[in-house]
Amino acid sequence: MNNKLPIADGATVRKHTAMLLRANKRPLAGVITLHTFAALAGLVGPLLLGGLVDAVTQGTTSGYVNKVVGILVAAVIAQTVLIRFAQRNAMIFGETVFADLREDFLATVTELPLSTVERSGTGDLVGRTTNDVDRVQHSVRFGVPRILVASVTIVLTFIAAFFTAPLVALGMFVGTPIILVIGRWYLKRAAPAYLRESAAYAALNGSITESVEGARTVDALGLGARRRAKIDADLREAFAAETRTLNLRTVLVPGMDSAFVIGPIAVLLWGGYLLSQGHVTIGAVTTVVLYSMQLVGPVWELIFWLDEIQVAATSMARIIGVGLVERDREQGERTPSDEHIVADGVEYAYRPGHNVLHGIDLDLAVGERLAVVGPSGAGKSTLGRMLAGIHPPTGGSVKVGGVPLIELPLEDLRRHVALVTQEHHVFVGSLAENLRLADVTADDATLMDALEAVDARTWADALPEGLETEVGSGGYVLTPAQAQQVALARLVLLDPHTLILDEATSLLDPRAARHLERSLNAVLAGRTVVAIAHRLHTAHDADRVAVVDGGLITEIGSHDELVAADGDYARLWHSWQQA
Repeated sequence: MNNKLPIADGATVRKHTAMLLRANKRPLAGVITLHTFAALAGLVGPLLLGGLVDAVTQGTTSGYVNKVVGILVAAVIAQTVLIRFAQRNAMIFGETVFADLREDFLATVTELPLSTVERSGTGDLVGRTTNDVDRVQHSVRFGVPRILVASVTIVLTFIAAFFTAPLVALGMFVGTPIILVIGRWYLKRAAPAYLRESAAYAALNGSITESVEGARTVDALGLGARRRAKIDADLREAFAAETRTLNLRTVLVPGMDSAFVIGPIAVLLWGGYLLSQGHVTIGAVTTVVLYSMQLVGPVWELIFWLDEIQVAATSMARIIGVGLVERDREQGERTPSDEHIVADGVEYAYRPGHNVLHGIDLDLAVGERLAVVGPSGAGKSTLGRMLAGIHPPTGGSVKVGGVPLIELPLEDLRRHVALVTQEHHVFVGSLAENLRLADVTADDATLMDALEAVDARTWADALPEGLETEVGSGGYVLTPAQAQQVALARLVLLDPHTLILDEATSLLDPRAARHLERSLNAVLAGRTVVAIAHRLHTAHDADRVAVVDGGLITEIGSHDELVAADGDYARLWHSWQQA
């Protein structure tokens, strides 16, 4: 089964690009206008020099020569000024378009269904958010302006050449068949080659990232040789993909070079013949030859960016493809009547036909504390995700106040129910910024209260700059336990009514975890709490305990009831006490 994120087709990429350009049509029109005037100023030189050649041939005065030189200097100065402002506006235009694209992309990524992200793997999404964005960024910032400049210059130069001497200008098209043949050959092969290259680097990124993140597991299980072999295989594929695109460029560049070289030569020879026949003047031939030579720069730049745009278009297809992921929920209009959560016949399968949960029914009383226990792989965490609305169930439903969780907008859903797992992330920024991810309006006093609620105020006060201390990559390094407390403090700030704690204190030592859980009691008062735990003192303190095994709730009741029943829970409890 292919779990990779989708890739947009050419029509979708063109449509999306056109939308971006339409959204910025006014600055685009301004850039094109400035470049048009700059190109027109650049056409004055060859025209004046051609006229000067004819004037000198026929006999002229020094006054006329001085006049021509004066106009030529004025044209050069005007072109310089226009190019300066045109390029500045073009860069601003490129930055604006890229900013729009980046914001749309980040908004799309953050709304992706988590089930899709998990199935697609780390490398594919990381590759799209790094390598592909960088490639598009380069082309948007520099390529779009340069393509505009080159295109306008080429069109106006051809028009000026035909206006000067139509017959001589025909020689400028001698290299066109070579350009068309090589361009067609290249474009047919470039897109698949660059798609392969991007996919190869995505796979390589994934292999390296997974190996680094799981370094301890790799070392503990002696998987080093296997992981190195996987990375070596990915490197060979990346090398082969790079070689393929390089081979394409070794045909494109020399072929186009030859087309450019023969253009001015053909114009000179053809113009000389027409001159010998009396059809044109030597000044006209001079002007068109200068125009054909002037074309080399912008045409070559256009060809250079043709290759870069192929890379960017491939990356753009991968970026836009993220937005083509089917959503896993449809927003409804109903509002929950209360905070009562009920799971009815919940089933879930990560792969079709392989259920992890098998028709689970669970009625959570408002304000109840439920502990979920059971062996590893029993489905506890999956059940927690269902109750938090992370994934829609593949069968049955989970409702809050009579409304399915998957019908609630994500912002509303998190105000009703939130999940904190043993996995955590500290973002680059200050401690305060990390905490305000849950509540952007929280003041410093509120942040400190949240930290105190999770027993983290002591170490937070001891930080070099308090709440303004930079944490995350490159900043102050928080211990795993401290990072987990930050995640719990976010939960306090988010203030949902129902909390799903999936081994949320597992990174703390048992004594610290017990102390933290007692500190949280005041915060959790009045809330519905589902605690998925491997430390059974959590179950002892809960109102009810649910034992999950094989994707089913095999027992449910109070701690005392289940111990008295002498079933699976009782055996777990006695075994844990002995340990």
